[in-house]
Amino acid sequence: MLARLETGMIDAALLPLQRRMLTPPGRWLAARGVHADHITLAGFAAGVLAVPALAIGTYGLSLALLALNRLADGLDGAVARLSGPTDRGAFLDIALDFVFYALFPLGFALADPTTNALPAAVLIAAFVGTGSSFLAFASIAAKREEIAIAFPAKGIYYLGGLTEGFETIAIFAAMCLFPTAFPLLAYGYAAACTLTTILRWRHGWLAFSHRK
Repeated sequence: MLARLETGMIDAALLPLQRRMLTPPGRWLAARGVHADHITLAGFAAGVLAVPALAIGTYGLSLALLALNRLADGLDGAVARLSGPTDRGAFLDIALDFVFYALFPLGFALADPTTNALPAAVLIAAFVGTGSSFLAFASIAAKREEIAIAFPAKGIYYLGGLTEGFETIAIFAAMCLFPTAFPLLAYGYAAACTLTTILRWRHGWLAFSHRK
C-alpha cells in the first residue's frame, strides 16, 4: 500500500459526518429514480451559474450557488452508494469538480479585471498544479492497483495535501463574503496550492521510485 500523504486530511475527517447527514436524502432521491450522474450535472450547472453571478457582483447569490454545487457533490455520492457506483460517475465527479474550481476565480476577474485578473490567473495556474499532480498520482496508483486508505470507496486514488476540497470551498466562500479581499485570498491560496503541488511531486517521486 502506498504511504499516505498526511498533510491536510480535513476531507477524510469530515467524510463520515457527511455520509451520515446525506444518506437519508440520498435514499429518498434514489427511491424516486434520481440518478447520481443527474445530480452531478445539476450541481455543475449551479457552479457554472456562479460565474455570471460573480461577474455582476451578486456575491450572496454566488455563495448560495456554491453551496448548491457542494450539496450536489455530496448527494451524488450518497445516491451512487445506494444504487451502485459507476466508472462514469467517478469520471464526471472529478472532471467537473476541477473545471468548477478553475471557473470560480474567473467570475471575480470578470467582476473587476483591473484588480482581480492577475490574482485570478495566478490562482488558476496553481490549480493546474494541484489538479495535474493529483491525477498523475491517481493514474499511476490505479496501474499499481492501490487504494487510498482515507478514501477507500472513491473511484480513483485520492492523494491528500494542504489544499483539498474543504479548504478550496472555504476560501471560495471567504471570497464571496469579502470580495474586496479577493487578491489577497487568491495569492495566499495560490501559494498554499503551490506547496501542495511540490509535496505531491515529492510524494510521487518517493512512492514510485521502485517497481511494484
